[in-house]
Amino acid sequence: MINALRGMKDLMGEESRRYRYITETAAEIARRYGFEYIETPILEETRLFKRSVGESSDIVGKEMYQFTDKGGNDVCLRPEGTAGVVRAFTQAKLDRRQGLKSRFFYFGPMFRYERPQKGRLRQFHQFGVESFGEASVEEDFTLIVMLSEIFDALGIRYKVLLNSLGCSECMPPYRERLVSHLHDIEDGLCDDCRRRIATNPIRVLDCKNESCQELLKEAPRITHHLCESCNADFERLKSLLDDAGIAYEVDPNLVRGLDYYSGTAFEFVSDEIGAQSAIAGGGRYDRLVEFLGGKPTPGIGFAIGIERIMDLVQMPEPAREGWYLGTMIPEALPALLRFARARRREGERVVVEYAPKGLKAHLKGADRSNARYCGVVGEDEYAREEIWVKDLEAKEEQKRSLAS
Repeated sequence: MINALRGMKDLMGEESRRYRYITETAAEIARRYGFEYIETPILEETRLFKRSVGESSDIVGKEMYQFTDKGGNDVCLRPEGTAGVVRAFTQAKLDRRQGLKSRFFYFGPMFRYERPQKGRLRQFHQFGVESFGEASVEEDFTLIVMLSEIFDALGIRYKVLLNSLGCSECMPPYRERLVSHLHDIEDGLCDDCRRRIATNPIRVLDCKNESCQELLKEAPRITHHLCESCNADFERLKSLLDDAGIAYEVDPNLVRGLDYYSGTAFEFVSDEIGAQSAIAGGGRYDRLVEFLGGKPTPGIGFAIGIERIMDLVQMPEPAREGWYLGTMIPEALPALLRFARARRREGERVVVEYAPKGLKAHLKGADRSNARYCGVVGEDEYAREEIWVKDLEAKEEQKRSLAS
């Protein structure tokens, strides 16, 4: 028997229903905010992610499914969604249209070679949104509100963590202060943190090692070193969230795992899947379009880890839907199939049992398929060109023409 690869999982049965419910709920809310669907390729040039995510990131350094294809191209399976959407945005030359604001949502599989565990797979799924062309902090606020509405609709409890990563004016002097502090405590840091001091010192703040976090308690905070403009935006964002009644906690160590973030960074966490585990996150990336060859364009987005929230979703009770059709005599099957085709042309869901069975067995089959109507053709019905129909919700019975 051939099994699925380690860290890759089939979506079927209840899980597939949960996946569809999550993506359809999130997509409907995104559409209300003016976002439209985009689908980008699963396979991209490796350099797209090296430029965007950053060569110093764990994703590029350790986790990408990267290979050379038959044409000699260096390609990889996408490890995240934002870079591909930015590539599509610039390739379509949308960055060259003055005053245009583009807002997209997407969902689908992503790939990272990491240790499989609960809620983390090598092929996993994300729902994400990306907004281009709007520099206002009101857009940051709007995306956080949208994300909170999605989780509210799915019945998931969460906490919002918030930070600002500054800009090209305030980040360099802050980075110098941070590096100086990190050198002072370098001997006590883990190997990854010591390596990051030279490559990407901000990422040290995101280390999950408890001993590192203990040493980082006295590290300088970016929120104490913001320039006037970034500080004003951060205060404005907090004020908007306060007015909207959305509770949040400022987390000065929240830097996100990707190199392209600047300005607002946010994460939604839930203690239902472990201590303060992230279920979604995002932020502003005003320089990413330019990094990937486009014109300078402000951008902001977020992504939800669908596997992370699968078990947290409050699914509604499925409503009975469509038809279950069966026959008690084999010669009635062609007429029953014509009746089924007519129902499907009208947009109804129809399940047909081909084997002749008794009425009780057909009623059980209709119940298992969660059908609203059970239609059965017996010997008497066939002679009269009729079908016996029971509404399993209203508990009502009737006869109707097989030709209708």
